[in-house]
Amino acid sequence: MPTDAGNPVVGTAHPTAMSTGIDWDQHYQSGNPPWETGRPSAELQRVVAEQRIGPCRAIELGCGSGINAVWLAQQGFDVTAIDFNRLAIQKAHERAAAAGASVRWLLADVCNFQEKCEPFPFFFDRGCYHAVRRDDLQGYLRTLQNVTAPGSLGLVLTGNAREPVVPGPPVVSEAELRGELGSVFEIVHLREFRLDDVEESASGFLGWSCFVRR
Repeated sequence: MPTDAGNPVVGTAHPTAMSTGIDWDQHYQSGNPPWETGRPSAELQRVVAEQRIGPCRAIELGCGSGINAVWLAQQGFDVTAIDFNRLAIQKAHERAAAAGASVRWLLADVCNFQEKCEPFPFFFDRGCYHAVRRDDLQGYLRTLQNVTAPGSLGLVLTGNAREPVVPGPPVVSEAELRGELGSVFEIVHLREFRLDDVEESASGFLGWSCFVRR
């Protein structure tokens, strides 16, 4: 499979990733997916700064239209970003081109990731884990094992079961998060935070910020 960072890399998405009951195409065609704010994640920026994560090879799982992957690339990271939705990847490619950022985009399923690559020192997931864990948790964890190595760091941002809201993001309890991600990684820091909202002045949904080390 080609890996030209200047163009979308097309693969085959496995149906598992599309079984969450969400019409992903409709959201991306509308240009206003409720999980995207148009700004890079403030929590990602905070953790990268606080943990002093310098530019390195990084992978984002479930990149959507590429807001966070582009931000990482602008900070000097060598970024690979994957999503199963073709329209999301197309929009991500357009976003990177407009920003002059180089990102390797892959159309792929995070629960059945077949691309051969060297392990990444850093991975990022904003909202992918909590969306796919009920359908194929083991497939997702296998992918994390395949794309990381001992010493790899990661940041996973999820909805928080202490404050479930409908409509809102899928939620995870602290015990579930520790049991599931903790089966592969050491959980270095786990804290509650507010997910970014479309309206900068609004208080977003309660979430978990989970910083891990393999």
